[in-house]
Amino acid sequence: MDPSKARYTKDHEWIDGESGTIGITDHAQAELGDIVFVELPEQGRAIKAGEVLGTIESVKAVSELYAPASGTVAEVNAALTDKPEAINKDPYGTGWICRLELSSPAELEALMDAEAYASLVEQGS
Repeated sequence: MDPSKARYTKDHEWIDGESGTIGITDHAQAELGDIVFVELPEQGRAIKAGEVLGTIESVKAVSELYAPASGTVAEVNAALTDKPEAINKDPYGTGWICRLELSSPAELEALMDAEAYASLVEQGS
């Protein structure tokens, strides 16, 4: 996944608009520290934008993962069950969390592009 083409939330999730793949940003994984557990969403679950998809636990904290868009969970990255540290190593690749079948792709327009997200991070949000 090319991070420059993703859309971003203020909560540091990313979504690839073409595949519906969701993950957390490199900034988020760095802030969390070593990730030790990921609670994945249930495959087939319908979710609305902004709802909690699951949780990510690190040595520092437990954080909720929010859906950047509405849809149905089409696939989860089951490899994270045994290797949650993949999020730290490759948050835009092997560390993806789930894929949504988007119910309203137009919702992606409300999310930040890579440039706007970079500005958010620079401002310390």
